[in-house]
Amino acid sequence: MNNYYHDIKLPGVTIPGNLFLAPIAGFSDAPFRSICIDLGASMAFTEMVSCDGIIRNGDKTLNLMQKEKNEKYFAIQVFTADPEIARDSVAEVLRFKPDVIDLNCGCPVPKVVKNGAGSALMRDTGRLSAVVSALVSGIKDAGAQTAVSVKIRSGWDSSSLNFIEAAQSAIDAGASMVTLHSRTRSQGYSGKADWNLLKRLKEAVSVPVIGSGDLFSPEAALEMFEKTGCDGLMFSRGALGNPWIFEQTASLLTTGTPALPPEDDERIRLAFRHLKAAIAFHGEERACREMKKHLCSYTKGTAGAAELRNKIVHAADFNDYNEIFRRLL
Repeated sequence: MNNYYHDIKLPGVTIPGNLFLAPIAGFSDAPFRSICIDLGASMAFTEMVSCDGIIRNGDKTLNLMQKEKNEKYFAIQVFTADPEIARDSVAEVLRFKPDVIDLNCGCPVPKVVKNGAGSALMRDTGRLSAVVSALVSGIKDAGAQTAVSVKIRSGWDSSSLNFIEAAQSAIDAGASMVTLHSRTRSQGYSGKADWNLLKRLKEAVSVPVIGSGDLFSPEAALEMFEKTGCDGLMFSRGALGNPWIFEQTASLLTTGTPALPPEDDERIRLAFRHLKAAIAFHGEERACREMKKHLCSYTKGTAGAAELRNKIVHAADFNDYNEIFRRLL
């Protein structure tokens, strides 16, 4: 068998496995991360958290960094373009005991980019380096051993593929792991991720390289390892409604055969479990509103999916959802 499934060694921590849940805005909250961990994720990343919000101690911001009991290994992703603010936020981030603080250098959303953060840092690798250095310095001053990583894109657009320069500047500033989503900022989430760039990055740098982009099946995961030689994978959209992808991929990598996909009733039961966990964490009103997108993903491809999604969209509270699931189960 291949040796693609293995530990990731970082300063202060060895993560037992290399299949990660991405920091997906609006999805990677504590309940979903917990489910992914139960189903084989080696480590999960929080949604991206504003360093400004951390300093202001906003309840919504701090809630993003809450850790579930089964998250033995845990990463918090932050975003900012200001080194001073990055450094000032570290002490508060460390209160949540992450093993990794990850800097977002890839978000293409205009409200993030206009402030110089996210993928805008790909256009200013000097600033990217300064923010990483500030995070590393803040961790050192706190006497912690938390690792710093970065998640980058291949560049701003097709004429500026500077992912190797960006990665090396982060590494020189103290980053100990790099994740590459091999699309440009101008591509957003459209088109096809260029895995050849991931291979080039792996050959160019000395720290663990994690691959992201177009990972929708265990077979795609194996293909990424084979084609790029990357050290680990980060599942994003491929895990939505399908957290089983972690155990399926681990099985394929270690035995040559992916674990069997879930039956429809298993998918429905997990969706209901996820809903109840979200209510316990967020409260009923918010959870019942925000879980619609998760529940629609879980039910995709199941018998009567279109009718079921229509009912989910119109559900207002737990009683409505409970009646839907009672009828299904």
